Amino acid sequence: MKVVIAGTGEMGIHLAKMLSKENHDIVLLDDSSEKLAGISNDVDLMTVTGSAHSFNDLKETGLSKADLFIAVTPFEERNLLACSMASYLGAKKTIARINNSEYMQENYKTELRNLGIHELIYPESLAAKEIVTSLKQPGTRQIIEFSNGKLILLGIKVRENAQILNKTFEELSKEINNIFVVAINRNNETIIPNGHDFIKNGDIVFFVTTRAGQQNVFDLTGKTIFDIKNVMFLGGSRIAQKTIDKLGDQYRIKIIEIDRNKCEKIVGKYENVLVINGDGRDLSLLKEEGIEKMDAFIATTGNSETNILSCHLAKYFGVRRTIAEVENLAFMSLADNMDIGTIVNKKLNAASYIYRFTLNAEVSKVKRLAASDAEVFEFIAKPGAKITQHPIKSLGFPEEAKIGGIIRGNNAFIVNGDTEIAEGDKVVVFTLPSGIKKLEKFFK
Repeated sequence: MKVVIAGTGEMGIHLAKMLSKENHDIVLLDDSSEKLAGISNDVDLMTVTGSAHSFNDLKETGLSKADLFIAVTPFEERNLLACSMASYLGAKKTIARINNSEYMQENYKTELRNLGIHELIYPESLAAKEIVTSLKQPGTRQIIEFSNGKLILLGIKVRENAQILNKTFEELSKEINNIFVVAINRNNETIIPNGHDFIKNGDIVFFVTTRAGQQNVFDLTGKTIFDIKNVMFLGGSRIAQKTIDKLGDQYRIKIIEIDRNKCEKIVGKYENVLVINGDGRDLSLLKEEGIEKMDAFIATTGNSETNILSCHLAKYFGVRRTIAEVENLAFMSLADNMDIGTIVNKKLNAASYIYRFTLNAEVSKVKRLAASDAEVFEFIAKPGAKITQHPIKSLGFPEEAKIGGIIRGNNAFIVNGDTEIAEGDKVVVFTLPSGIKKLEKFFK
């Protein structure tokens, strides 16, 4: 697939690196020749120095033969215009990064499609949605819902009080129903387990279950679910504000923000939020504002180190739920090892969203597993696809991948080797990177 990316910010570079590993034909466009030179030394791609607003420069990227054009410059209006121009020049599909929630309204999205802007990506909104989900299910490291919660992925750190420690999955299969373990993260290594594997103390285990099976997962892992009412944000960023928008008025929210102008804007926007102008790294300020009484602490400043350390400090004060925005990928494992409850990364969220448009198979959802290099896909089984022709145990499915469950109409099922997948089923699949291309032939 030929993919043209406009913008060499963190997201553009991350996308270019990720897609180049899949042997796509990548062209990177930016007006900074210095930035382009830096990435071309590390990644196998073509670079074009020019403006995303110039028809001539866009033509230089070979847009007339492009399958996908992605505009991720820092400027929303440039991205929208660039996508419209790219579509006019022949790009088959366009994606624009935005930061204005108005464009996500369906009537406006329809108008934008008429202008050649086919898809919108709003990273801050995706991150906020992940934070809200994490707050509503505090016993997990990660939770992903498929088809509005018909199937659920729960990523849980297993401690020594869990009932399921040191039992093989063959043994567990006789004791538990409606639960399936699809991946384990152990010492920063991702394992797709088989029947002889077992769970160890300290593992992050990814379970697939139905809505009705959630409590059983928590019981087996020794997790006590608690209500969250008092929430403290460190940083009044766009992610923090989008999260507050989605949370509604059932929480008591406090924001600590060092920028006074931003504080004034937030005060004018939310009536039910207490805004403190101060440095959230100040221990005395945190104690004065009652950090010990908080149920959740969410750090969304622009600094990954600050977010990690402040969440670690919040845990020291007894805050049971911590969430950190960590944009520096090199710090992801560090944050996980410091037992931060949920780690949010805009680049990975956006990349997962965009990645599904580069696959030959029909995919309704893609998500990167936290603290892991595994991906979870929601494929749709096409008529005549190989996946529909035999029971799962007879498919010769890749060892690097595992089917967790299927959604058929309004019903969800946890699979076993005898399960047969039908045309139109949504199939939740977990895979290591090496298995992604192998999966396409089963679903296309």
